[in-house]
Amino acid sequence: MGFTKTIGCLGVVAMMAPAGQALAADLGASQDEAVMAAVSQRSPWQVRVRALGVITEDNGNVDGIAGSDLSYSDTVIPELDITYYFTENIAAELILGTTWADVKAEGSISGLGTVGEAWLLPPTLTLQYHFTNFGQFKPYVGAGVNYTIFYNQDGKNAMSDLDIENTWGAALQVGFDYMIDESWGVNLDVKKLFLEPDYDITMNDGTKLSGKAELNPWLVGAGITYRF
Repeated sequence: MGFTKTIGCLGVVAMMAPAGQALAADLGASQDEAVMAAVSQRSPWQVRVRALGVITEDNGNVDGIAGSDLSYSDTVIPELDITYYFTENIAAELILGTTWADVKAEGSISGLGTVGEAWLLPPTLTLQYHFTNFGQFKPYVGAGVNYTIFYNQDGKNAMSDLDIENTWGAALQVGFDYMIDESWGVNLDVKKLFLEPDYDITMNDGTKLSGKAELNPWLVGAGITYRF
């Protein structure tokens, strides 16, 4: 009788084992689905606040004057960017900030000194690819377009008027976020803008000059990331 009971118990255990394995598999699948659902429910919006260094190429020319050259002041400014994630890998970023530049004569016209000052607003939109297989370290690359608006332009010294034309340019980008938790992280970002606007100058004696300002700045930023 005891032997029969033992055999019966073993049979019950044998029948329960597959059921237990199936239940564990179902629980594991449910947990995976819960994680994926939590990820998919995250907001697609992200913002960053950066300190941004604007480092210009310092090239340019005045039409018709051999050996003429131009240089521009470098600046450090606050900058805000807004990112929208279409997927966890693909995102679009818009950067917003404004800066200024002193325009100085160089080369054969260096005696003119500072020829003008202008403020510029260079909103830049890039399409990014974010790598997600490095844990908390999340590098990305991007490419896009820039449209720079020049305003509050003033001629200096021998110049009575400075007019730098608003212009389009291309942008390349590389950077990374290091996420401290799901929402907060630190960011390092480098962009290259290809920006060569035409300009016109009117001198105090009425002489008009024109040329090209080859700014082509590097934008080097570091700051804080917040993912909603």
